[in-house]
Amino acid sequence: MTKYTIKRILMMIPVLIGVSILLFMIQALTPGDPANIVLGQDAPAEDKEAWREENGLNDPIVIQYMRYVKNIVTKGDFGVSYRNGKPITGDLIERWPTTLKTCLLSLLAAAMIGIPLGILSALKHGTWIDSLSRAFGVLGVSIPNFWLALMLIIVFALNLRWFPVSGSYGPIYWVLPIATLGVNNAANIMRYTRAAVLDNVKQDFVRTARAKGQKESKVVMHHIMGNAMIPIATCIGIFLVSNMAGTIVIEQIFSLPGLGSLMITAVTQRDYPVLRGCILLVAVTTCVINLGIDLLYALIDPRIKARLRQEGKNGMFTKRKKGGAKQHERKADTL
Repeated sequence: MTKYTIKRILMMIPVLIGVSILLFMIQALTPGDPANIVLGQDAPAEDKEAWREENGLNDPIVIQYMRYVKNIVTKGDFGVSYRNGKPITGDLIERWPTTLKTCLLSLLAAAMIGIPLGILSALKHGTWIDSLSRAFGVLGVSIPNFWLALMLIIVFALNLRWFPVSGSYGPIYWVLPIATLGVNNAANIMRYTRAAVLDNVKQDFVRTARAKGQKESKVVMHHIMGNAMIPIATCIGIFLVSNMAGTIVIEQIFSLPGLGSLMITAVTQRDYPVLRGCILLVAVTTCVINLGIDLLYALIDPRIKARLRQEGKNGMFTKRKKGGAKQHERKADTL
């Protein structure tokens, strides 16, 4: 497991390098001069040239990229904002927990609803409970998040006045944003859980467990869910990553101080350093989430953990065998 984890961490490096290169290519190909946006079209040409020189925009794009990567690796410096001239790192550290908190809480609420509902729907296959669950799944997937957010604001914030419209000053402020993201995630998790349970509910090992007289709760939790958790964990990881993008709209609607609102502001103001920092931070978070899901597989299914260990042993045996073959070849040459 240790070798596998190190290998996966090393595989993140080319991905992040590719993302950063793509960002710089998009910036180079985007029409418009940042100096005109920051200083205005009517600013003197000397002031614009001095601003470009100060921010290093006169250097070739390769030099800009190498300097940017060096500052991140050695100093943790993501650059300076074009608009206010302040370092970006502080804003990223301040806003990133809000986005991550929104994603995790919404997914946790969705899992608490979707997984039990999916299990119940599969065990009651063909009944009215299954029909209602499938209807909820189709409806939850079909409703756009931005429309649902507006409807929740109109009903629960404006008419009933149960929850505030915007802000993040206490637990009550998180109810509507989490509900907005959680409905879609709960519907998707329910559908994946139902399909995974249906794939295992008629297997031979389940029939054998029931024939031995085991309790139905133990059959469901140990035998059925033990094998169904792999696809469920996969879909949860996918939805957690997709929530990182979905929070952009939700944070804008509910005025949450996260990366989403910061990215929207950076796009409208052509603040390229801020936009690069936000996207790179989201890319790092996505890679870490994918690594965590892969490691979770080994905890859920012991067979995967045993296979990873066996692959490591086989790799070591192969290397020793090759080394032994080379020694035999040297002996043969000597003889």
